[in-house]
Amino acid sequence: MRNKKYYPWVVVGLLWVVALLNYLDRQMLSTMKSAMMVDIVELETAANFGRLMAVFLWIYGLMSPVAGMVADRINRKWLIVGSLFVWSFVTLMMGYCTSFNQIYMLRALMGVSEALYIPAGLALIADYHEEKSRSLAIGIHMTGLYVGQALGGFGATVASMYSWETTFHAFGWVGIIYSIVLILFLREKRPLKEIPKQMQRENPVKAACKGIAVLLTNLSFWVILFYFATPSLPGWATKNWLPTLFAENLSIDMAQAGPLSTITIAIASFIGVIAGGILSDKWIQTNVRGRVYTGAIGLALTIPALLLLGFGHSFVTIIGGGLCFGLGYGMFDANNMPILCQFISPRYRATAYGMMNMTGVFAGAAITNLLGKSTDAGNLGHDFALLAGVVLFALLIQLAFLRPKTANMTENEG
Repeated sequence: MRNKKYYPWVVVGLLWVVALLNYLDRQMLSTMKSAMMVDIVELETAANFGRLMAVFLWIYGLMSPVAGMVADRINRKWLIVGSLFVWSFVTLMMGYCTSFNQIYMLRALMGVSEALYIPAGLALIADYHEEKSRSLAIGIHMTGLYVGQALGGFGATVASMYSWETTFHAFGWVGIIYSIVLILFLREKRPLKEIPKQMQRENPVKAACKGIAVLLTNLSFWVILFYFATPSLPGWATKNWLPTLFAENLSIDMAQAGPLSTITIAIASFIGVIAGGILSDKWIQTNVRGRVYTGAIGLALTIPALLLLGFGHSFVTIIGGGLCFGLGYGMFDANNMPILCQFISPRYRATAYGMMNMTGVFAGAAITNLLGKSTDAGNLGHDFALLAGVVLFALLIQLAFLRPKTANMTENEG
């Protein structure tokens, strides 16, 4: 099947479901806070809830470069299967927790297992798709993340109908079963024999240090790191705190705010990644900076969106801000790996994306903690709006310094 012309899109479809589960399993906790704190009283304070969300991000961030290094050297199929199985099992076990410490430890373990997926999954899709379809393929894959985020918003709804324990159990089993589907149908694009023999013989620690050194001596990669990390501040803020912002600014219950906020972002992001993918794949055929410009348009859209979300108190302004943010962030998100492919050879792409993930997630962990304290102080909307200035600065840096010379860097060029 791997040699069929349609199989690259089969890979996108298979990994789309994995991406959905990746975000669903992590996101639904944010909307089940009210249901869970009846049994786990430590969750009553926003600061403690912020700690719970942040530990995932810190562990996820620390593991991301390691995950990328591993993905560049082993069979990515089995790395993806193992990652999905472990985080699904963790989700299942969270339904049996009776204390804050148990949830905290499992959340940390989820950070380890989920970090292994994204660098491997995106590198595999990038290898299956050439520059003419790369942004669209990765954009479609990213819609899985947004749909997972949206479905995670129904965690509070399902928990109110059944229980938060049942919700964790159900989605945990879904992921465990789907890992078997991947074993049967997912194929690696790059068999072990196609990995350069020099890389196979290298000491893993020395090889990892060499890969990092290659990346850190590339000035363009530093620009990409900053460009990726800075928008991650509002990106992670919306993932972890938008339901709370919707509930506060619209004065509605969390059971309504959760689905409303996540669906709003998901629908707009879905449109954004598809539109951004198509536009970028066409633009790159005539202008080598086409992907950079497409990402810039996306970032520009998030600036007024953050102001509307932060200062708005009507249904029109809040929903409008959410739609504008999702559309812009989707366009930005669909082009991160394709832009990376213009500066980094295939040998180091998973490692590079892992490092990008680390910087972005660390930024997300910091903003998650900060907004937890901000919520307790009653300043969540104000601090959301301030993030617009940070995004503007990242946009200017991107346009000034990110200047690719090729549409797709090859192994020889790297």
